[in-house]
Amino acid sequence: MKLGIVGLPNVGKSTLFNAITEAGAESANYPFCTIEPNVGVVAVPDSRLDKLAEIYKSEKTVPTAIEFFDIAGLVKGASKGEGLGNKFLANIREVEAIVHVVRCFDDGNVVHVDGSVNPIRDIETINLELIFSDIEMLERRMEKTRKQAKADKAAAHEVKVIEQVVQVLEEGKSARTLDLSKEDADLVKSFNLLSSKPIIYVANVSEDDLADDGVNNGNVAQVRDFASTEDAEVIVISAQIEQEIAQLDCEERQEFLSDLGLEHSGLDKLIHASYSLLGLISFLTAGPMESRAWTIKKGTAAPQAAGKIHTDIERGFIRAEVIAFDDLMAHGGSMTTAKEKGLVRVEGKDYIMKDGDVVLFRFNV
Repeated sequence: MKLGIVGLPNVGKSTLFNAITEAGAESANYPFCTIEPNVGVVAVPDSRLDKLAEIYKSEKTVPTAIEFFDIAGLVKGASKGEGLGNKFLANIREVEAIVHVVRCFDDGNVVHVDGSVNPIRDIETINLELIFSDIEMLERRMEKTRKQAKADKAAAHEVKVIEQVVQVLEEGKSARTLDLSKEDADLVKSFNLLSSKPIIYVANVSEDDLADDGVNNGNVAQVRDFASTEDAEVIVISAQIEQEIAQLDCEERQEFLSDLGLEHSGLDKLIHASYSLLGLISFLTAGPMESRAWTIKKGTAAPQAAGKIHTDIERGFIRAEVIAFDDLMAHGGSMTTAKEKGLVRVEGKDYIMKDGDVVLFRFNV
């Protein structure tokens, strides 16, 4: 899972990245502090995994992970190369989804590249640069495809789809807002458009706006209104507070969150939202050597899930012995007791994995 953190300069991207990865990415009060994208890997919190490891006395616990790319701040004209824009846009093309950080706090000590805080203007600045880049790429593709369309029906259909996409882009709307058939959506996905990538908007607020999730912050309200037009999620965080939390141990962290009136950190909310955005779930394996979470796409069948562990297990798949995590915990984590109660199911090749399945794969090669 690769997610790109984007936004204008000085909105809190690198501060958030520091909190996410504790990697110490340079963060400073001037534009283009980040040139090459910083990369950090962060574990997906999963209390189920911790409980399994405790029950099985596992030697190690291996959570699933997300890879975050801290991409440099974009500015107007990025699609034409302003502020090293072409390089930064190429970085975005490599990720699976976008985390768009939007400044929703006022602080005279932190300069804004456009001189004032205006979240909708900031969002549109970034989105338009992605759209301009997509239009340019699609126009080049259309020129080539039109030549093929004279003798190729598939190419002729592609031209129609491209024209439909370009029309929406020229209206200033992102490609992700298009309502397409599955066939056409798959075609557009193959174009790898920047503005079609799934997105989460992160409203970066001051500490004072955290407890009520930004309800009384007018800037956050604007971000939420805009996100609703793209059916996108908004996560409210304070990047500065997240960076402070990241320096604490687990017990101190929980006490700090409690003092702020929060149940979960913004980081935890962002990680889980990112996981959901990409349509991912986890299945679990457990034993004395290790307890591990494995990432798969929703709708993955048992043999392909087994292949995440090892290709030999997929090739020689016989069956999967599966129990839902909650069912296992309801019987003290005892697989023996769960089997006696008939809760451990034997599933074949057509079984579609569910989030939280605890599974043992049987195979023969």
